[in-house]
Amino acid sequence: MRRSLQLFRFPVFPCGRAALIMAGLTAVALPLDGVLAASGDKPPAASKPAAAAPKAASAPAPAPSTVPADVRARIAARLPGVDPADVAPSPVPGLYEVTMGGDMAYVSADARYVLVGNVYDVESQQNLTATRRAAVRAKALAGVSESNMIVFGPPNSKMTVTVFTDIDCGYCRKFHAQIADINKAGVRVRYMLWPRTGPETESWKKAEQVWCSADRRDALSRAKKGETLKSKPCGDAALKTQYEFGMDMGVDGTPAVFTQNGDYLGGYMTPAELVQAIQESSKTPVAAR
Repeated sequence: MRRSLQLFRFPVFPCGRAALIMAGLTAVALPLDGVLAASGDKPPAASKPAAAAPKAASAPAPAPSTVPADVRARIAARLPGVDPADVAPSPVPGLYEVTMGGDMAYVSADARYVLVGNVYDVESQQNLTATRRAAVRAKALAGVSESNMIVFGPPNSKMTVTVFTDIDCGYCRKFHAQIADINKAGVRVRYMLWPRTGPETESWKKAEQVWCSADRRDALSRAKKGETLKSKPCGDAALKTQYEFGMDMGVDGTPAVFTQNGDYLGGYMTPAELVQAIQESSKTPVAAR
């Protein structure tokens, strides 16, 4: 995981806020010489109406279908941790999409401005950013080996979720207390360790103890019950990788539940609620996300 991407952590907006965004919230263009990303900014004040509207609005320039080599190189050189391959066309003319872990931003061709937010197609009423974000997250999740996870449930389960979990998180413990029922409901759970308090904290040390155990499944279950583990130290490199991956995926709390198609379902759910959320996610047309 590219640690330099820590400079570009973007807030994750739940789907329920879509109406608010459509009602007036806007993405913010920020010069890289200043702050790179922000959330909760007020929209700019409306300008005074012009005396007379133009007779005919000119058609907008079409969005680029490819990224010029010089633009790709310029953006990659200006943004730490971004590879040229991370730069792609966006639906907005003059802007390019930059993939960063499980999220993305929009960058101007001169690499001076970064826009963080959702792009909507007003005519089709589609959240274009959400569609791409889900696809990016799904690809990122598919690229992680299960050897870097703690998996509960058989491979032939009907549904699979990836859950970022914290040993001391109360709702994480409540979720795991129902793991048998979750598995019986046909859901396979792939845990990744994500101590909310960060490195060099008590929760981090507990997560490290779990990962260094010979039987990680049993160790995780015992740790979530409050038991103290005593495993042979094996370093925290794997834990750092999982933690940074969670950051790139937009995790801001635990448990953080993701479906295989890249949808971020949110936090704690009962087994029945989890199954319903997964089923609803799978029925939602990709274009409507």
